[in-house]
Amino acid sequence: MFTEIPSLRPDTPLLDQVPTPDKLRELPPEALPELARELREYLLWCTGETGGHFGAGLGVVELTIALHYVYNTPADRLVWDVGHQTYPHKILTGRKEQMLTMRQKNGLAAFPRREESEYDTFGVGHSSTSISAALGMALAAKMRGSQRKVCAVIGDGAITAGMAFEALNDAAHNSADMLVILNDNGMSISKNVGGLSNYFARIWASKTYIGLREGGKRVLSAMPATLNFVRRSEESMKHLVNSPGALFESIGFNYVGPIDGHDLDTLITTISNLRDAPGPQLLHIYTTKGKGFGPAEADPIGYHAITKIAPALEREKEVRGKPVAPAPKKPKYSDVFGDWLCDIAAADPRCVGITPAMCEGSGMVKFAQKFPERYHDVAIAEQHALTLAAGMACEGVKPVVAIYSTFLQRAYDQLVHDIALQNLDVTFGIDRAGLVGEDGPTHAGAYDYAYMRTVPNIVIMAPSDENECRQMLYTAYEHKGPAAVRYPRGTGPGTAISKDMMLLPIGRGLKKRQGEKIAILAFGSMLAPALAAAETLNASVADMRFVKPLDAELIRELAATHELLVTVEEHAIMGGAGSAVNEFLAGENLHNAVLNLGIPDAFIEHASPADMLSECGLDAEGITHAIRTRLQR
Repeated sequence: MFTEIPSLRPDTPLLDQVPTPDKLRELPPEALPELARELREYLLWCTGETGGHFGAGLGVVELTIALHYVYNTPADRLVWDVGHQTYPHKILTGRKEQMLTMRQKNGLAAFPRREESEYDTFGVGHSSTSISAALGMALAAKMRGSQRKVCAVIGDGAITAGMAFEALNDAAHNSADMLVILNDNGMSISKNVGGLSNYFARIWASKTYIGLREGGKRVLSAMPATLNFVRRSEESMKHLVNSPGALFESIGFNYVGPIDGHDLDTLITTISNLRDAPGPQLLHIYTTKGKGFGPAEADPIGYHAITKIAPALEREKEVRGKPVAPAPKKPKYSDVFGDWLCDIAAADPRCVGITPAMCEGSGMVKFAQKFPERYHDVAIAEQHALTLAAGMACEGVKPVVAIYSTFLQRAYDQLVHDIALQNLDVTFGIDRAGLVGEDGPTHAGAYDYAYMRTVPNIVIMAPSDENECRQMLYTAYEHKGPAAVRYPRGTGPGTAISKDMMLLPIGRGLKKRQGEKIAILAFGSMLAPALAAAETLNASVADMRFVKPLDAELIRELAATHELLVTVEEHAIMGGAGSAVNEFLAGENLHNAVLNLGIPDAFIEHASPADMLSECGLDAEGITHAIRTRLQR
């Protein structure tokens, strides 16, 4: 058991001998526990150096070794779910020496990427996709006459999403030859691990038992009554030892487990047998998130991910022998949301908070503690979260949905059909809008303006600072109908937050600076760099505040008094707020020169937030350069 993250690179002589899985498969089974120990220690060290997802990877060290030991990867397909489980997989598949570039510009991605390695069979950053993708691969292999094997690994709560069960149902319908491994690390299904469970799992996964089972079906098919009796007897034995298996058996999977996911011998034996078994197989394993690192085992949520461990000299923060006082911390936008939610809930007993498994990330911990009866974490089920809110709104409750921009994408139909179409009173706090830095394009909220502003009845707001965020949340809550407040990850400019709450006039922006010839229409987080650029260019600046409805009066005024209108947004240019301004100008028959700045038509790769903004030309220097270039034309 490790209790500290190593500050120096650990010695890993055995791990150094297995740069790729083909070398791993040359090791004798008795060497694998030592390999697991070295792999876990190396993972602790390199993640401490770079920061990143932490607990889930520690929990699948043994499983990762067993899978690559049993399957002929990359010819056989391993499909991972919830991609933050895959750091050990990356280390064992030729990327060990690149781990120190994790989540950095031009370095390894935080999630599986097909472009990064042939071992990454399917790209993933969100959850609950592995079974669908693996089924597609299994059916494609069958069509093409290939004998390759397919295995999906799903875990860390991802089984709670409806998509996973849709895929399970279809896999059973197709009698697909594939293995699904449910990595149950306490985030999804209750455990039932022990000697009896492991014993029966070995029997049910054995080739002898599977052969007898399939052969018995053929022999007894002419005697339906006897076949049904035998089947019921088998199911009764399984349910006696493993009640979770009832669900999967009823769908049509052969359920095995649960077994200890840290027992390499049992894992290898069981997976080896199930790999060649016909039809859909499900192996339920039980693991400990953060396994092998004491603090992470004790706090699996807190150690889901960690920040970079600073070098020793920086950690000490000493200058001439005196500690440096830490700079005052600015609140994160998620903290602003969480504090507002507690305040509004205290004032209005109708208020409820809903989140799809993002309590900590969305700043709802305090709310959940203070108002547990009004807190609803629906697990990884974004579609359900929205329709649940819709049902509550029908009965006079005031639901507030805390959701990441990219996760709202997964519930678009519910946004349109269940909420907006019925003009239901639902408030959305949309976190992680814009570029999110090291998590990269899978988590970048670059499309919410576009997919929301086309929908009738919705009000869309974009705060430029922390206080504006609080007042917009209150305005959205008081608005009779669906309303969304869209804010970025991390901290804002540090504006003082008023405890009082005030209604903002819907669809009204603010002029922040008066200049000449050039008017910059800034949306949300782009106000600060727009103001900095305006100082250089002597441009006017407007904090537009609302993406829908736009401030028509303010746009007309700026168009009448300026030659060039520049829209700036931390969102895709195509279909975004700038496009909305273009549509308005065309509709008003206004012919100003227009420049739209935002995220280009490309997925922006992971880097620091500052680097990503710079790459898109959305820092002050980039905005200034783009405007000067446009003026020259």
